[in-house]
Amino acid sequence: MFSTACQFVKHSFRGTYKDSKYAPSMGTLYDLKAVDIDGKEIAFNDYKGKVALITNVACLCGYTEGTYPFLASMYKKYKDDGLVVMGFPSNQFGGQEPWPEAKIKEFVQKYDVQFPMFAKIDVNGPNTHPVYALLKGAYPGDVTWNFSSKFVVDRNGVPVARFEKESFEEIEKFLQEQLQQKPKL
Repeated sequence: MFSTACQFVKHSFRGTYKDSKYAPSMGTLYDLKAVDIDGKEIAFNDYKGKVALITNVACLCGYTEGTYPFLASMYKKYKDDGLVVMGFPSNQFGGQEPWPEAKIKEFVQKYDVQFPMFAKIDVNGPNTHPVYALLKGAYPGDVTWNFSSKFVVDRNGVPVARFEKESFEEIEKFLQEQLQQKPKL
């Protein structure tokens, strides 16, 4: 019981990279690549200067109905201000993302998802994708469920927040603050 409470405190930490264990000399999001939902390799330096909201997603999760609309609305509302939302399907939690990428892409259209979606990845364990290795390097602890960890990366490619239990309103407020910042690159 005690370790669970401590883990929640660690997960809910928010601040700047100066407050986290992350050292920018280890690299930034812009140094990484991932395969998108259509099978094309995407270099994240294409997102240089943008604020990124990153989360793992699953079509058959109980949080799908509430979280996909939030993510889609944030992207539509703030994309012209420099926000990119990135969805990473993962089947590591209850087998809730068993479908191939083409079916996932078709499914999320009912939520009008226009933000970048990527191929299925592991967010925990020995095959953790480099994006999640970077994010969890800044804010340690395993991802605990689909949609549970929402990471924010600033305009410099540096992870600056990990949200777990916060409301959508709190996340949006933080995004608004980040979008007002200018990149230091």
